[in-house]
Amino acid sequence: MPEKPSPSLLYLVKRAELVVRARLEEVLKPAGVTALQYTALTVLEVHDGLTAAQLARDSFVTAQSMADMVRTLEGRGYVARHPNPANRRELLITLTPAGGELLSAYAEAVRGVEDRMTAGLTTTQADQLREALDHAWRQLK
Repeated sequence: MPEKPSPSLLYLVKRAELVVRARLEEVLKPAGVTALQYTALTVLEVHDGLTAAQLARDSFVTAQSMADMVRTLEGRGYVARHPNPANRRELLITLTPAGGELLSAYAEAVRGVEDRMTAGLTTTQADQLREALDHAWRQLK
């Protein structure tokens, strides 16, 4: 009997991404935010004051999806939009104190998803996985 082919690396990465998103959705459900909204907030936590286009790129969503997301997050008080002093036609999106509080409140639970994902790996193996995934991203961007 012929040996079954191994799943492709692309398939395995996508499968992992989908289950990570599902677990994040479970963790974030009480907050009423989606995994994609949470991701956008974490991007702003690191790089505050981005345009919608920049935030969309860094959050892995389309510009249209980000426009809808920003409206939702702004309506909930998690982000604010301000004119860009360098270009008055642009609005910069910033994380509000309420957005920062949300991130703080869920940081441990989100970290738990990552810990669960890497359970059984040594610290070195987890670091190697992080480096390999970052390398793969850099090769394809």
